[in-house]
This record gives sequence, structure tokens and C-alpha cells, in this order.
Amino acid sequence: MNASKGSILFISILLLGSIILGSGCVDNGSKGGAGESRIVKAGDTVKVDYTGKLENGTVFDTSREEVAKQAGTYVNGRTYAPITFVVGAGQMIKGFDEGVIGMKVGEEKTLTISPEKAYGGYDKAMVQAVPIEVLNSTEPPKAGQIIGDTYGRQYKVIAVNNTHVTLDANHELAGKTLIFDIKLVSIEKI
Repeated sequence: MNASKGSILFISILLLGSIILGSGCVDNGSKGGAGESRIVKAGDTVKVDYTGKLENGTVFDTSREEVAKQAGTYVNGRTYAPITFVVGAGQMIKGFDEGVIGMKVGEEKTLTISPEKAYGGYDKAMVQAVPIEVLNSTEPPKAGQIIGDTYGRQYKVIAVNNTHVTLDANHELAGKTLIFDIKLVSIEKI
């Protein structure tokens, strides 16, 4: 009789387990949650802390206030916080988007992103000399200054003489390999 009760108990436990598994009442980690082991995939909304550097170690941007202060790039009034974006939605440069795929919350890594997956190569055709009078400015701009046109495009002034201003329409990071130290802060539930 004891063997019979043991068999019934064993079958009951198996039946209960299969009901629980079949009902979806088990967290398989696919939706996040406490202690999540979920990995980032395209379409996820994520928060990432980052520090962007050039190959020579110069910090050009960061989400971390203390890093900005140490690097001398701190901007008073700027909010330093993790960046939130949808992976694969084109909100970030391609190499950054691809670099977070497969990460878990709390994971840190360093991404080395080629110009092709960042801001593209430096295009000499985007450097043009224009007559000063075309700018409709009371004073000629100075080298290093950033000026904009009526369409919202920005140009860096790279040279000025008596008659012309040489403007560079390339992104300031065009042609550069970028290095990002990143930490995945969170994956939002979908």
C-alpha cells in the first residue's frame, strides 16, 4: 500500500508541475524583472552609462558627471545620466547599437567603433570656401567657430581670409575611431 501511495504522490507532483509549466506561470527571464538574466536584443529599450573617447584617450562625451569633471569636459547645467534608447531604431550610431546587443544588466564592456559604424569617413568634398558676404554677418567668423545655416546644418569655420571663409560640414568625429566604455543599466520590459 505504501508503494501505491508513493506512486500516486509522484504522479500528482508530475501532473502539478506540468500544469504550472504549461500555464506559463514560470518566469523564464524573457520579460526582465528582478534578478533578470535577460540579454539585450533589437527593439529593446535600454539605459546605458557611457564614456566616449578618441584613440588617444581624450574624452569627448560621457554620461558620468565625475568622469566629465576629471576629463575637463564638464558642462555646468548639463544633466549627466544614463542614455535611454531603442536598440536598432537608428537613435544611436550603428556600432553603439550593435555593441549593446547580447549584454546583460550590470555588464560592462569597451566598444571600439570604426568610422564606418560611427560618423563615417572624413569627406574633403564637404569642405568649401565661400565668400564672406554670403554669410550675411556683421563681423566675419573666427576659425574654430561653429555657425549654422537657415536649414539647421552646422559648419565649423576652419579658415578665414579677407574675402572667403572655409567651412567644414563634416561631423566633428568623422573619420575617427571611437572607443566607448559602457555599462548596461537596465532593459525595459516590453
